[in-house]
Amino acid sequence: MKYFSTRGGDERLSFEETVLTGLAPNGGLYIPESIPSLPADWKTKWSSYSFVDLSVAVLSLYISQDEISTAELRSLVEKSYATFRHPDVTPLKKLDDKTFVLELFHGPTFAFKDVALQLLGNLFEFFLLRRNARKAPGEKQEKLTVVGATSGDTGSAAIYGLRNKANVSIFILHPKGRVSPIQEAQMTTVTDDNVHNVADIVKALFANKEFNAKHRLGAVNSINWARILAQTVYYFLSYFNFQAQLPSGTTDVELQYVVPTGNFGDILAGYYAKRMGLPIGKLVVATNANDILARFWKSGKYEKVDSSVSHGEGATAPVEGSSDGKQATDASGVKETLSPAMDILVSSNFERLLWYLAFEHAEGSTDAEKKAAASKTLDGWMSHMKSNGRVEVPIPVLETARKDFIAERISDDLTLQTIKSFFEGETSYVADPHTAVGLATARRIAPANSPNVYQIVLSTAHPAKFSEAVSRALEGSPSFNFDRDVLPKEFHGLLDKEKRVIDVERADIELVKAVIEKVAEKEGASKEIAGSV
Repeated sequence: MKYFSTRGGDERLSFEETVLTGLAPNGGLYIPESIPSLPADWKTKWSSYSFVDLSVAVLSLYISQDEISTAELRSLVEKSYATFRHPDVTPLKKLDDKTFVLELFHGPTFAFKDVALQLLGNLFEFFLLRRNARKAPGEKQEKLTVVGATSGDTGSAAIYGLRNKANVSIFILHPKGRVSPIQEAQMTTVTDDNVHNVADIVKALFANKEFNAKHRLGAVNSINWARILAQTVYYFLSYFNFQAQLPSGTTDVELQYVVPTGNFGDILAGYYAKRMGLPIGKLVVATNANDILARFWKSGKYEKVDSSVSHGEGATAPVEGSSDGKQATDASGVKETLSPAMDILVSSNFERLLWYLAFEHAEGSTDAEKKAAASKTLDGWMSHMKSNGRVEVPIPVLETARKDFIAERISDDLTLQTIKSFFEGETSYVADPHTAVGLATARRIAPANSPNVYQIVLSTAHPAKFSEAVSRALEGSPSFNFDRDVLPKEFHGLLDKEKRVIDVERADIELVKAVIEKVAEKEGASKEIAGSV
């Protein structure tokens, strides 16, 4: 299996090169040359597989045995998911007769990002150790420097995925005083020698070509192909776990996955699973007030600012009866909500879906001609988006997108109401605000579903990571006790642990560059390669 950029070009990369490169030189995202089909006997053969077994089976369809043998792949997968607290890794819980939640937060940092980043960290180490073992004595060793700016969960998940990994250094830049105490503690209490926390965000660092070329910086984000691939696995596991929970003799069932998403990576994994042959219905995009995705499925316009309404600075435009009122908006235009992991302006992984939509409507007599035409179209769309902040796809393209997806937007008020109603429900369940966006979306669209449709809502984070929102939603519930009902034992004493963080005086690119230069000098002038997580 080879991989190519969504924006075209003759470059064809191996899986190893794709993982270590992250973002294509032309700005595109890597996708497989083809989406493999499931083996004919997958329904019976895979039905009793564990998460590890399914990971090996699914990943093997995308990774050549010449790159990673089955034994090596199994070892990597077992190592990655040994850190999870639940034997199923991503267990499925039943809330009512038609609604289930797929819990993705049983990894070391209590967030869904652990599923992909634990594996990605081990892949990085595996590839680098193998590359360096092949070098002649005295030849410079290859090293990966990962730099990421985070506002919360990505930073801690990346740190826990890369901590103590050979030949890897990670620098996490976080906004001082603007992440939750738990999120900050999860990052800054990791004191491994290869982990460096810097308190402040300097986005201009990545635009500095000279510095970037010297250190070959990689960004911590969700565009790395390995992250998408790892996430496809829990769609398969939940499918089998759902089948096992159905009453005997139940047939003609349709599964509908509801995914709270900002960067479109989690739901894109479901799209790949469906394209491979997993029998599921429409995928449901659940967004908060930062609703660029919901607006796309409504109008076909992919735009940073909603051009169809006129509203005051910082106000949010109502979508299908949902209104957040006036809300804080940061300098980029992103609205601050109770579900901050979804507070994005542009969904970085959406480009991959746009490529497949372009391919469906591309002209050409051969597959290669259609791929080239799709890449050209996609490149035009993304260039237009970059220069104008918006692009509108043709109606036939939008109609194709609507065949596989539904999208909804949920307000903060409804998010709080949903947390409360599920806690007080017959089967009491404490949801974090992101999961609540998914649950609210599932409820909203359920009346339009056929009687045979069952919903699986992806639960992306443990509620203890968002204590303020959960406590606010449940403050009037006399039966609620945060320490008893929510706080896991792993969080007890976390805020009191030793911390290691480098404070910079102000948001100055030169100050952050100096920090990275100093650490690089201390660690030695080994050869560095780019990588992203």
